[in-house]
Amino acid sequence: MRALPTPRQLLYLVTVAETLHFGQAAERCHVTQSTLSAGIRELESLLGVTLIERQTRRRVVMTPVGEEIVARATRVLADTEALVDAAAARAAPLSGLLRLGVIPTIGPYLMPGVLPGLRRDYPDLRLYLREDLTDALLEALATGRLDAIVVATPFDLRGMISTPFGEEDVVLALPADHPLAEQDRVHESDLTDQPLLMLEDGHCLRDHALAACHLSRSRSNEAFQATSLVMLTQMVAAGLGLTLLPRMAVAREVLPEGGVVIRELDATGTARTLVLAWRPGAARESDFRLLARALQAGHERLGVAPG
Repeated sequence: MRALPTPRQLLYLVTVAETLHFGQAAERCHVTQSTLSAGIRELESLLGVTLIERQTRRRVVMTPVGEEIVARATRVLADTEALVDAAAARAAPLSGLLRLGVIPTIGPYLMPGVLPGLRRDYPDLRLYLREDLTDALLEALATGRLDAIVVATPFDLRGMISTPFGEEDVVLALPADHPLAEQDRVHESDLTDQPLLMLEDGHCLRDHALAACHLSRSRSNEAFQATSLVMLTQMVAAGLGLTLLPRMAVAREVLPEGGVVIRELDATGTARTLVLAWRPGAARESDFRLLARALQAGHERLGVAPG
């Protein structure tokens, strides 16, 4: 049998392609730079092609054949991990390493209530969490760097399998001295001319909230774009405008005597459906469905489902 690349060599190559930096790649692989460089050279010698152009000590460029090999290596590594996952799934439910991605408008509010129960019920589970925007999480899922992701729909999940575990609407956060704060409920038409503080493009909650309130996606009345719900509520407290928050964020982000009040919105539908998603054909599908049930229980304990 002819000599074949090792999974470690392929991992070194894929990591260099992702970072375009030998030092950063070595750090991510938990090896020295000389060890990683030697592994790449051995792989190039084995394949008989140049995979990486070393332009300077800091800058590298993938060759065309290198990019092709990286794409194939990514699939091989994903299949190899699926093989290990399949064996682990046979051993015990929700055991071993599970790499879970979660978007920032869900993670800080849902996961603290879910993780203790997972540790109690599945002590052999090693859960690695990564927080990022939906597009980045989908890319990491597709390339095998994550096993499953917690995101919100409507959103194009690019053919991934998903199961819903909760629904949620949005509420209005406004300064305590704002005229609309005198109303128990605010109609969505009252927001048309108000300065809105929204999450920046890339956060799916932005579109979910605007669509649920039937507001235009134009930025004509957007006074500010933030990267986090923390910043949004702070800007509201400073009197700079109003914002729309997912209901699950209220208990954590809107503090008593903080200058921000919450009002219900009239004629608001479900803003988003929370889902757990994974790759088609994943060997750990039974594990993911167990995880979805744990997420659903955590969401129900929050008591934030639309009435």
